Amino acid sequence: MNFDLTPEHQRIRAEVRRFAEQEIAPRARHVDETGEFPAETLRKMAELGLMGLPFPEEYGGAGADSISTAIAIEEIARACGSTALIYAAHLGLGCAPIAMFGTEEQKRRFLRPAAEGRHLGAFALTEPHAGSDAGATRTTARLENGEWVINGAKMWITSASVAGHLIVTAVTDPGERYSISAIIVPAGTPGLSFGKPEAKMGLRGSITNAVTFEDVRVPEENLLGRRGRGLQQFLAVLDGGRIGIGAMAIGLAQAAFEIASAYARERTAFGKPIGAYESVSNMIADMAVGLEAARLLVYQAAWLKDQGRQYSREAAIAKLYASEVGEKICRDAIQVLGGYGYSSEYPLERIYRDQRLLTIGEGTSEILRVVIARQILGEFVGR
Repeated sequence: MNFDLTPEHQRIRAEVRRFAEQEIAPRARHVDETGEFPAETLRKMAELGLMGLPFPEEYGGAGADSISTAIAIEEIARACGSTALIYAAHLGLGCAPIAMFGTEEQKRRFLRPAAEGRHLGAFALTEPHAGSDAGATRTTARLENGEWVINGAKMWITSASVAGHLIVTAVTDPGERYSISAIIVPAGTPGLSFGKPEAKMGLRGSITNAVTFEDVRVPEENLLGRRGRGLQQFLAVLDGGRIGIGAMAIGLAQAAFEIASAYARERTAFGKPIGAYESVSNMIADMAVGLEAARLLVYQAAWLKDQGRQYSREAAIAKLYASEVGEKICRDAIQVLGGYGYSSEYPLERIYRDQRLLTIGEGTSEILRVVIARQILGEFVGR
């Protein structure tokens, strides 16, 4: 069992870290304070080939593996949570479903420009009455004269109003239980409208909108995958997305850990560095343990995915643990810095606010525990 990263993984980490420190980190505070969408940063990321990192070269990607993608998300999150969320959602939710289930024409029309960074992709799943219970979807799509006619509302959709396409889940056969399909809707389609960007606790540079569909018409061939299989498809998509969220949690926690460790070495009290006191050094040690364990879990899930093996449970475990321990690391880092940690003089309060979403999005901690337990004990658990 080899735990060493390959030379290619190390190269990607070095290149993305250098870019993130030079181009992303200096603007992170501004992005948070103003809520400004980092369009120029994303353009530069596209020039580096990051916007299609895991997708085949024939569709505009770089053909990198899942571990490389996790590393890239981790390093971007270490610099700016907002940029990392935009990036992770674009790859894992806006593009991956087309790569996994799309036709050749759909891949050429939608995946290629997204992977090349010409536009973002978004995934419209959550509704006012369907969050964790995605089977309660009320948005509908009926087939009429060779077109899907979509009506309904979505909410909490990352990058919705700035995306070039949205992948929408909708009920296509109302008489059948869980008959949900996925349909690709290009930006600018008549009847498609967006609410104003949501005011959020953190990740403020990542635009989040409500989306309304009023007789939105798209060609029949925009159906993604098989009709009525949307529920199964997006569960598979979320498995991969959870690796990305786990990687994002690691990156944010790594940033908090580095700040707290440096402060513990430099800050003195009663004649010696505060890191010399057991109450502080124990927190630093616990942060290191949690960070390393989370990283191993995320990389293991990514490795299993790359090997073509089952990884659903491992992705859920990785996301659950990384998001929860990441939040604790950020909280403890603030404690190490005391009043400075609570102030905006240091970025810890921003990092904590950004980290807080990650136990909620792409499967709450509570739902993930049900998912994990069911895979271990059987489907009856949690009913």
